[in-house]
Amino acid sequence: MAFAALIVAVLVQVVGRSILNDSPPWTEELTRYSLLWLVAFGAGLSLRTGDLVNVDVVCEALPGRWPWRLRLFAALATAGLCAVLLIPTWRFVSIGVRQTSPVLTLRMDLVHGSILALLVILMIFALSRAIAMLSGKSDGHPAVDSEP
Repeated sequence: MAFAALIVAVLVQVVGRSILNDSPPWTEELTRYSLLWLVAFGAGLSLRTGDLVNVDVVCEALPGRWPWRLRLFAALATAGLCAVLLIPTWRFVSIGVRQTSPVLTLRMDLVHGSILALLVILMIFALSRAIAMLSGKSDGHPAVDSEP
């Protein structure tokens, strides 16, 4: 839904600017808010599938179990950082109950909630990776699906 809203808003904006010489003001807000929610839902899945940028050249070149240890540390550090940020983020989101966006008049807690969702989803996938590593079900590499 976020991707569809993003596409529609950008399409209306492009048509408005290039053909009508007047773009509706709501398209800019909707594009921004849709992008926030799109990133919120995609970040955890990207961690799971390995689509996030990994700089593992040095890590994988280390001897023995060091690459595994560093992957475990990265998963636990990611989950820990997300956990630490949950309460401040909740406070930030709760402030948005009293605010509305200028054009769409959306309650801003609905918009800021995307950051809270991002942290929760990312923490879940980082914890699941760490648990899988500690239980021996995974070596910590992302679950990349091979395409035929």
